[in-house]
Amino acid sequence: MDTAPPDDPLALERQVCFALAVASRNVIALYRPLLEPMGLTHPQYLVMLALWQRAPLSVKELSGLLQLDPGTLSPLLKRLESAGLISRRRARDDERVLAVTLTPTGQDLRRQAELIPAAVFAELGLPMDELLQLHAALTRVIEVTQKVGPDAP
Repeated sequence: MDTAPPDDPLALERQVCFALAVASRNVIALYRPLLEPMGLTHPQYLVMLALWQRAPLSVKELSGLLQLDPGTLSPLLKRLESAGLISRRRARDDERVLAVTLTPTGQDLRRQAELIPAAVFAELGLPMDELLQLHAALTRVIEVTQKVGPDAP
């Protein structure tokens, strides 16, 4: 039962954070059945996307691209390495740098992953122009919040 006045600034359905949280959970849930046959979770899929695009990468570079702190990224990398999809090695020229590369199995997994964007698009059933506008708006939100958020420079 909705008892809040229509102009209530604290109405749940008016909150950007609520809309983003629910949309995020729902969209990520669409990925789950597509990723399960590949043996990947959604966060692992994001790591693989970055590596398929730019490998090899240092852990620091990967952390920056994914906007994850290294403490969160490390367990993901360990599981991907245990699955035989990536390898982590110290860089020859700088022992402090941990380089992440794809294994042949990890490289081959890309062929399966290429089907995922179209499958998600089909599941969403939204026009491509709406999805492109949404992506642009969310990218802008990310940019703005990085400038004003608690970790902003």
